[in-house]
Amino acid sequence: MVDGERRSEGVDVGPEELLAALARGARVTTSQPAPAAFAAAYERAVAAGATEIVSVHLAGGLSGTVQAARLAAATVAVPVHVVDSGTAAMGLGFAVLAAARAAALPAAPEGLLARWRDRRQQPVPVTGCEVADVARTTAASAHVWFLVDSLDHLRRGGRLSAPAAALGTVLGLRPILTLRDGSVVVAEKVRTRRAARDRLEAIAVADLARRPAARVAVHHLQQPELAAAVAEQIRTWGAQRVVETVTADAGAVLAAHVGPGLLAVVVADA
Repeated sequence: MVDGERRSEGVDVGPEELLAALARGARVTTSQPAPAAFAAAYERAVAAGATEIVSVHLAGGLSGTVQAARLAAATVAVPVHVVDSGTAAMGLGFAVLAAARAAALPAAPEGLLARWRDRRQQPVPVTGCEVADVARTTAASAHVWFLVDSLDHLRRGGRLSAPAAALGTVLGLRPILTLRDGSVVVAEKVRTRRAARDRLEAIAVADLARRPAARVAVHHLQQPELAAAVAEQIRTWGAQRVVETVTADAGAVLAAHVGPGLLAVVVADA
């Protein structure tokens, strides 16, 4: 909602319009889709031949989306496995992509709850439960850190406590934020944005060092060159472990909650 006018992300509003609205002082709020929207999506999948559905969503601590999905799932004729990813942005995205890769497998291989039908060892097709487990495992492996220009947007939206938000306004610090148990919390406190960016890169590289292989995403709001530079730096430092790097605009809904200046890094198991 922008000054009381309803918009749909990707249809009639994007991050550029959202940031312009925030700059002029517009009141911006967001709301999850209604259960009916999920029910309609599930029914389309069933009509297309789906016998099971895996539905992976934004952290329940940040949004009521996953609850709306659960309500809709109860109305569908086929099993719907609703997954609360506990994360956001490409932390969620990597989980969805991992689930899609698992769903495309002809059978459950070793490492994905391998099972066998009989002594001839015919593989059993991958089930919705197994695909949902892949999504949960990948999401649980994802770590998200981010910077914003102002903490006021997160505070006003109820995503960050007032004491935490005061770090940026009263003390003049540039906190590095993270998601923990589905909530936004302060991970570290840095004096300047440049120092915060350097620290953001260093945290990501240190996290990479603890993984045999990982995927990395860098999110931004209208700063593609900066995001590309950060991604390249992380890829260079963690070259032996990074199997994929993604840079992406954070989108309108995230723009509404974090405001201008977003720079985020996501690291997840490959």
